[in-house]
Amino acid sequence: MPESPDVTGTITGITGWHESPAVRQAFEVGWRAGFIGDAPLDDQIAHALGFAAAVDDVGEGRPAVVVDLGSGGGLPALVLIEWWSTTRFVLVEAQERRAERLQSVVDTTGTGGRVTVVHERAEVVGHERAWRGACDVVTARSFGKPAVTAECAAPFLRVGGLLVVSEPPTDVDRRRWPVAGCAELGLEPLRAVRVDDRFGYQVLIQRTTCTERFARRTGVPAKRPLF
Repeated sequence: MPESPDVTGTITGITGWHESPAVRQAFEVGWRAGFIGDAPLDDQIAHALGFAAAVDDVGEGRPAVVVDLGSGGGLPALVLIEWWSTTRFVLVEAQERRAERLQSVVDTTGTGGRVTVVHERAEVVGHERAWRGACDVVTARSFGKPAVTAECAAPFLRVGGLLVVSEPPTDVDRRRWPVAGCAELGLEPLRAVRVDDRFGYQVLIQRTTCTERFARRTGVPAKRPLF
């Protein structure tokens, strides 16, 4: 199976970030509860901003609609919501407790007018007409294996939209995003990006509209991955 193009680059991260007290408090609570990992909180916030840097690197400008898959404890979503202050967001989270907490944070920060929290599996939400083929960017941090992430993300993206996935910062394995497998979903691996030599991301572009076949039924992308 053909590998993805060997296109990599190192870019500079976002500067000038000033988070609101409400978001900082939400992150600290989530960090103590184990919702957002064990790494230092400031490092995790810098990693979240790397998603925006990766989008900027491709030159698409500020997205109008962003979907975050498996929003969990709120990273990168809550950071990106503040950074892209006019962008609409859809936060997809399958676990009820985490979805409820996300909704509480969104209500507290006053961003609810442009943020929708959806407690549902991504395979299901991707078939909803309100979001299908209508989004500029999909982000994924620790959502799943490449084939699962790609299949759940592609239905949301308009042609020309971007999927940005957190990846290991070094030793890029091009076999993770095979051209043929991604093409079945209308996706094409575009660029592997390292931000500040600390964080890694894979950027894919939606070249053609994802067919109605995808995403398959709940759980099928993981049980029978496309690649």
